[in-house]
Parts: sequence; C-alpha cells; structure tokens
Amino acid sequence: MDPKKITTKERFAIPRQEMPAQNPDVRNKNFKEVNLGYTQEQAQTEALRCIQCKDPSCVKGCPVNIKIDQFVKLIADGEFLEAARKIKEDNVLPAICGRVCPQEDQCEKMCILTKKHKSVAIGNLERFAADYERETGNVKLPTVNAPTGKKVAVIGSGPAGLSCANDLIQLGHSVTVFEALHELGGVLVYGIPEFRLPKEIVKSEIEGLKKLGVNFIPNAVAGRSVTVDELLKEEGYDAVFIGVGAGLPWFMGIPGENLLGVYSANEFLTRVNLMKSYQFPDNDTPVFNCKGKNVAVFGGGNTAMDAVRTAKRLGAEHAFIVYRRSEAEMPARLEEVHHAKEEGVEFLMLMSPLEFLGNDQQWLTGVKCLKMELGEPDDSGRRRPVPIKDSEFILPIDMAVISIGNGSNPLIKQTTPDIEVSKKDTIVVDINTMATSKDNVYAGGDIVTGGATVILAMGAGRTAAKAIHEKLTGSEHKE
Repeated sequence: MDPKKITTKERFAIPRQEMPAQNPDVRNKNFKEVNLGYTQEQAQTEALRCIQCKDPSCVKGCPVNIKIDQFVKLIADGEFLEAARKIKEDNVLPAICGRVCPQEDQCEKMCILTKKHKSVAIGNLERFAADYERETGNVKLPTVNAPTGKKVAVIGSGPAGLSCANDLIQLGHSVTVFEALHELGGVLVYGIPEFRLPKEIVKSEIEGLKKLGVNFIPNAVAGRSVTVDELLKEEGYDAVFIGVGAGLPWFMGIPGENLLGVYSANEFLTRVNLMKSYQFPDNDTPVFNCKGKNVAVFGGGNTAMDAVRTAKRLGAEHAFIVYRRSEAEMPARLEEVHHAKEEGVEFLMLMSPLEFLGNDQQWLTGVKCLKMELGEPDDSGRRRPVPIKDSEFILPIDMAVISIGNGSNPLIKQTTPDIEVSKKDTIVVDINTMATSKDNVYAGGDIVTGGATVILAMGAGRTAAKAIHEKLTGSEHKE
C-alpha cells in the first residue's frame, strides 16, 4: 500500500502483525532468542496501522517521550535508518527497550486504536528499527558538544546509568561509569535471560557509548572500592550519579530457606545469565542440575517468569510457578506468562508456602503449602489472599527459587550516611531533578523506586543528566 494514499478506514482494517517466534517445543530447550523480529514487510504493514494522531497520546505514555508517531511514520515510508535515529533522539537503548519494556502498560496502552482495535505494536516496531540499524552496520553516532571541563562519575552500568552517561557525554562532560561486576550492563546482563535479551545487543549498545568517549571501569564496588565522598573530594569529580539498582534479594522468612537447593532469583539468574552456567563445564560456574527434577519458583512477576522459563531450559521435568493470588493478580507481562505456558511451565495459583522440607543431608525435598482464596483488595489494589482452613499439602520439589522482590544494596548508605534514604532504604530524591540530600549527588532507577522497568530507570537517568548539566554549567538559573 502507498502510505500517502491509504485511508483511515483502510488502516483500521489492517490486523496487528504477530511477532514470529521459535516453536515452543524447540525453544524451551535452548537459550536462543524467543521472538524472531519483524520482516521489513511486516514492519511497514504494522506501521501503516498508525493513524498519525494530531496529539499522539502514545508519546505521553512513554517515560522518555520518544517521538513515536514520527518514527512509526518513517517505518511506514520505508525509511528504516531514519526511524532508528529518530528514536535515539530520546532513547539510547531502543533494541533493548523494544524487547523488554512493558509497552502494553505504557505507550501502547495510550494508543487511540485500543478503543475499538488492538494498539499499534510500538515495541515491536522500535525493536525492528534498532535491529535494522545495527544489522546493516549503519549505526550513526550522535554529535558530542565541545568539552566543558567537568567530570561526572556514574555508579552502575544498568539502564539508569547508561542513559545518564549518554546524555552527559553528548553535552560535553567527561563521564566515567563504575560497575561492580566484571561485565557491563547491570540488570540487563545478570537479570534478563539470553532468550529474552541477547547479551550481544547489550554489548553493542555499550560499545556505542565507548565510541562517544564514555569511560567504563568494571570490578569497582561503590562503597568498597571507592566511596561517593572519595569520588567528589579525592578523585576530582564534579558530580556523581548513583544508579546501582535494587539487587538485594528478599526472602520469605519461612523455615527451611537455608536448605541446599533453595536459591534467590538473583543468584539463580546471575549464575545462568552472567556466568553462563548452562554451558558448564565449559564455563566454570555451576548451577543446580535441573535435568529431570521438579523446580518451583515462588512469585508472579517478570523475574519469576524468567527464572521458571530458565529452569525449564535447564531440563526440569516439572517447572512450577507457585503464587498466592490468582493469575489475574500476577504483575508479570502477559507475553511472558503466555510464553511460559507455551513452553510447558505449570502454574499453581492460590498457594502459599509455609515451610521447606529437606532430607538428612540438608537437601530440599519438598515444600509444605497452604491453599488460599481471594478476599478484599489490599493496599496494592489486588485482592488479598486468605488461607483456607485445613488445606495444607506437600509439593515434592528438588529446587526452589524465591522471586518476591528485591531491596537496596546497603553499601552506599553505610559509607555515605548523609544521603537520605527511605524506610525501605531507597534513596530519597527530588523527582524533578533526581538530586539527593547530598550536594552534587544524584540518583535514579531501582535504587530510588525499588524494582521497576528499564524505561523508567532510563527516564530517571535522563532527568538527572539534564539537572547535572544545568548545575555544572550554571544554566539552571537562566531563563
């Protein structure tokens, strides 16, 4: 179809283009990416569904305000490289966000088509444009302003830190990113599995920042290798951005959590994603041998889906999601739940664990559970699970993964006590600037919000970069 001649009625008649994917019975045995990406024809067809609103509400639904209507039109016109560059005006990690962001709760939720039709597949189109640019080797680096002579330290190389570093380096500041782990990317490399986000894509995005001039220092633990005060007073940095995420796992506090075979989702996924334990012994970090075993993951979020789908790929005969509410209350993305079911994951709803059981060698053998029913809504707006009397039963399992959320790493608080933190140990900031209570120190991402999304963390990084730039150049007082 000619984009210039197609009518609005014809656009409405175009069905949403489904993303091609690996066969479920094949992909649940490998770690290759599940979604295969749009063809050029599919991308253009999907882009033609956009009716090009005069006041595009989808842009308002994006935490970094990508010019969605503009990049989608460029795809419809076959201008794929231009589409990628349009996205990058506001989002430095489009290939990543196109894969892992919950567009259905953000930009796509605001799409006007949802009133009568399915929304435009904005996330799939973002991924397509970014992949096209990378795969054709036509990545264009943005212009970097003249040096300002100012130095900024960014702690953490996750999405918040990367977006902050990107904006600051383009504005002419010298930027050094300190990463605690040996690999760069933060949660993008240790938390999200290869089958959802190939690590080569993360490396490619980071290489682009290196080419712009961002300096990366791995194996640098903030609060141990270097403190915030040392960066400001001894290392000569003019400002510090803290984007260390929320990497301290929460446990359920029930008997038996110290048994062998009980993991936090953080440890399990880090061993598999970062240490490539699924390739053991070629890689030297092992993980529990799931082959032929029963594995239960406790939780209902995206991390729980990542963990249970990983266990299935490691050979688990039965991979369970155990969740104390019903499926309707699960916070995980619908796509992740759908993919998990396709891959053979079993969902045990309205069940709450009471105690882990083990043998004489302290290995996990089962979990005692209690059946639940839903009562009145709690503070989260979800119906509260209420125990059913005399409904206890034992689920035989060989391995358990606890995935009920994460807290803040205490190292920053311990070594920089003048940074104000909340009761949950998240850093308190001015949401308009991401400034902390300590002068010239800013923070953003999960260390501020608790566990959230990649794009929200990126939005915080960008907000902080703007405020840092204005502070360092004195432009904050200019009209």
